[in-house]
Order: sequence, then C-alpha cells, then structure tokens
Amino acid sequence: MGGPSTTGAVGDFLSRLFADADLIPLGRLQSYLGPLIASRRTPKIQKQYAAIGGGSPIRKWSEHQSSEMCKILDRRSPETAPHKPYVAFRYADPLTEEMYTQLLNDGFGRGKGGRAVAFTQYPQYSCSTTGSSLNELWKWRNRLEGKGTSGENNPDGTIQWSVIDRWPVHPGLVEAFAQNIEAQLASYPEERRKQVVLLFSAHSLPMSVVNRGDTYPAEVAATVYAVMTRLSFSNPYRLCWQSQVGPSAWLGAQTSDTVQAYVKKGQTDLVLIPIAFTSDHIETLYELDQEVIHEAGHPGVKRAESLNGSKVFIEALADLAVNHLKSGESCSRQMALRCQGFSALQNAIDILSNLARTQVVWFELQLS
Repeated sequence: MGGPSTTGAVGDFLSRLFADADLIPLGRLQSYLGPLIASRRTPKIQKQYAAIGGGSPIRKWSEHQSSEMCKILDRRSPETAPHKPYVAFRYADPLTEEMYTQLLNDGFGRGKGGRAVAFTQYPQYSCSTTGSSLNELWKWRNRLEGKGTSGENNPDGTIQWSVIDRWPVHPGLVEAFAQNIEAQLASYPEERRKQVVLLFSAHSLPMSVVNRGDTYPAEVAATVYAVMTRLSFSNPYRLCWQSQVGPSAWLGAQTSDTVQAYVKKGQTDLVLIPIAFTSDHIETLYELDQEVIHEAGHPGVKRAESLNGSKVFIEALADLAVNHLKSGESCSRQMALRCQGFSALQNAIDILSNLARTQVVWFELQLS
C-alpha cells in the first residue's frame, strides 16, 4: 500500500485508500463516502505522521530491501542477471502507473519485450491487498501496453509478467521473525522470560472481506504457527488484529483491547510482534509504539523489532526470487482460487500462463 513520505501527502494517500472498494468496501456510496472519510481523517493522520518524524519510512526500507535483494540475486542467478528493482505502491508515490511508465522508459515493453516479476511484500495473501494491487498493475498494463492488433492479451514485444503472490511460511521469513523475537525476549530477566506472552499483531480486515473466503487470516495464522515451531513453543502466544477503521465489523480481537485485558489481569510482560509487516511504518511506529504500548503503561510491554534491514530477511527475499525464476511458474496454484468479484484479477491470471524467461525483476512492494 505504501505510506506518505511527508505530512502534505497524507490527504492524497487517504483519498486513494478509501476509494479502493477491494480494501474498504463502502457499497454504492463509495465514490461519495470515500472522499468524505478521507478529508475528515486527514488532520488526525497528519498529526500521527508528524509524531513519527514527518512521514512514513516505508519507501526508504522498500528501496533498501529491493536493492540489496538484487545484489544477492545477481550472484545467485547470473543466468538471469542483471536484475533491476522497481518499487511501486498502491496508494502512495511511487504509484503503480509511475513505475510502469518508468519500466517502459527504461527500455522494456513497447516491442522490446522483457521479463518482470511482481513480488508482493505482503507475505500473506489477501484479495484486498495483493489482489487489489495486481488489479491495479493489470489495469495500467492494459492502458500503457494495450492489446495486439489481432486482439490478443499478450502480444509480442510486451513485458512478460509473473507473480510471487504469497510466502507466509518461507523458512527465511520465519527465521527473521524468530531472531527478532529472541532478541527482545533476552531483554527480560531470565526468571521471567518463559512467562512473557507473545502477541502477534496483524492488520485486520473487514468481516465482509473475510466472509467471502479471503485466505489472509489462515495464512497469517500459518506464519504465526511456523514462527512458534521455530521457537519450540517457548512462550504462550496469541494472534490479534490491529488498525480497524470505521463502524463496520472487523476481524478481532483487537490488539489494543488484548493488551489492556492482559495488563488488567496482571500479565504485564508482553512482546508485540508485527507479523504481517515487512518494515516499520505508521502501524508499528505510531499505533503500536505510541498508542498500544504507551497506553499499557508498563515497562514490561515491548515490541519486537521490525524486519527492516534484517540480512536474514533480505536473503529470504533473494531465495524466493531465485526459486521463482527457476521454476518457470507464472504464479502460485492458489492464485487460481480467486476471491469472488475479482474478475479483473482472473483475467491477469489467465494471461500470466504464457511467459518467457528474460532478465528483469520488478520488485513490487505493497506494505500495509
């Protein structure tokens, strides 16, 4: 999704976010309610971004992770090198259309062909996040490259796309989370360490999205279980959900309510783990650090570091990319089981079946 790099960009970011019915379904009044909600929330959200330094660090971390990944990829997969990273966000600069235009200006497509991999940075798939972003990618692909003269969807000379669409239990991802948890657990006295409760926190979804069969809750739970397996189930743990917006029903229990309930019962040693995020952003730096932890009012409530510049994590990204390039697959088998109402995404899946190997990786980062 991205995040505004300055407080002045918050309004546009929120306008795009609330206009996306895949993420926040508002029904027939979306075009009216979306801008209204965005304008009303802008001053409040601007203050939150000001409190974390004046903007989101997502772009900085995304560009660092993708650049470092490609250096490793050049070494591990010389037959597909050089690999060039591009960052694209759904609601913030650089937008999908901006990055697609840059790809074309850099000599890909427009009769010259080229291979690109859309690499989601949501480890766990949701139709409202990765699905929405792929819809946006395909919309701009059709607008900027179009169809062939005979009407074919994938004419010669266009960019040939494939997708890394989910990776919730990749060993490198699991190891990176586990190491950060172990580092934070080490800050507690040894006699209390085993009693610290691990609270895995992921961005929530509207129940209207969950009830149509979205795989996100199950894939987040799979990540949590894999991490706990790596930790040998050393501590009690729970999965909770954050960042609910609006009055409609969202997936719970909410992270803030969970922390308050444990503290009230006397369980004041808690470690929050942002399990569905691959770098710091407002949901970690403000919502968790300055709201949830501050309101808990106890020094035993802490947060595990985000993945950010973790070398283990970046190695995992490179491993995913290498295996994808070698596999020749256009996407995971799960992608064919699309969520209801995602016909544009199904069109993209159908076209992805005809891919050839060339040399560029497009590293598309879509972070909540």
